[in-house]
Amino acid sequence: MIEIQPVAKVNAVIEVPGSKSLTQRALIAAALAKGESRLIGPLESEDTAYSAQALMQMGVVIEKNRDWRICGNGGLIKPSGEPIFLGNNGTATRFLTSVAALGNSQYTIDGDARMHQRPIGPLLTALRGWGVDIKSQRGTDCPPLQINGRGLAGGTTILPEGKSSQYLSSLLLVAPYAKRPATLRVEGQIFSKPYVEMTLAVMADFGILVECARDFSSFSVPQGCYQGREYRIEGDASNASYFWAAAAVTGGRVTVTNIPVPSLQGDAMLVPLLGRMGCHVEKTGECITLQGVERLEGIHVDMGDMPDVVPTLAVVAAFAHGTTVIENIAHLRIKECDRLSAVVTELSKLGVKVEERESAMIIHGDGGVHLKGAEIYTYADHRMAMCFAVAGLRIPGVKISGEECVGKSFPDFWQRFALLAGK
Repeated sequence: MIEIQPVAKVNAVIEVPGSKSLTQRALIAAALAKGESRLIGPLESEDTAYSAQALMQMGVVIEKNRDWRICGNGGLIKPSGEPIFLGNNGTATRFLTSVAALGNSQYTIDGDARMHQRPIGPLLTALRGWGVDIKSQRGTDCPPLQINGRGLAGGTTILPEGKSSQYLSSLLLVAPYAKRPATLRVEGQIFSKPYVEMTLAVMADFGILVECARDFSSFSVPQGCYQGREYRIEGDASNASYFWAAAAVTGGRVTVTNIPVPSLQGDAMLVPLLGRMGCHVEKTGECITLQGVERLEGIHVDMGDMPDVVPTLAVVAAFAHGTTVIENIAHLRIKECDRLSAVVTELSKLGVKVEERESAMIIHGDGGVHLKGAEIYTYADHRMAMCFAVAGLRIPGVKISGEECVGKSFPDFWQRFALLAGK
């Protein structure tokens, strides 16, 4: 357990690790590419380690130093004698399921107890439409999964819902290797569209251009092979969010030095939301600076496209004046934990007046004057630990239990967070 010490006003310049989302997408493209790739500034964390280990089980050569060297296999997936275990890495589970389908042997995709509760049914349905023999071993539409690989037939398939953009990204990443040109149609509302845009951008950078409808309801993917290249990973905007939030709640100033403007990451759009709450924003080159103010104001916002920074904004909203409504966030319930419910529960411990709805939360802020310290339970969820650390910069007595869970995406978070206090 770690107790956060309040800080009167932060003033810091921070560099964050590489983007987890970009690292995992670029890693897949490089692994399937023809030739050698070098990823510059990738994120080294628990999640990316699972992704890399799974690809190595499938025959990909990966050498990790400060940068990563990947010898692409040109889409030829080797058998894996052991189950491919991915912990509670939802992105890798969804991506590697489709990668395994390119092979010509049997694969088992497995994870931890929480991953056994995280649905993947729509992805299975879409893969079956491309001729993949795949099933949930327990009949729950969740891992563990069994894949009798024989490649992708291609043609047209339907993704029955876009509730997780990871389903869509998973299918797109492997579609160039289908036996026929692949068409993908998506039914229902598509959440987290910036992550799909990120996937398309990575595919284009590795040599595959996808045609798609403006509303992302259909995609046409040409047959082809990614080409090895040197690829630089942006700093992680989701992880930068905690430092910008720290400036917001303390009225201080934080510059994050390695998030380019514009960024491929939708979570960088948290910064304009903090601007709407009253903060001042400066953007120059690869630096984004946020200057907090004495009085934050509540806002009404749809965060369907940036779910990972919902907990961050919710904590900031607890220190604002007036009501903040965050809506269109039902998909938070299938993250590492039920984040919607978890954030509401832990905010309540701090004395925040907060309401939970099926797909929204409502925070009634009073400037943070009546809040109190509490022990925060993290649900083994990295984002819960990091966002509530921000609350401790203003409220004495905030203790974070299970703080080691930050290793999933930001292994040295606590060391970098200490920089906010000038340590």
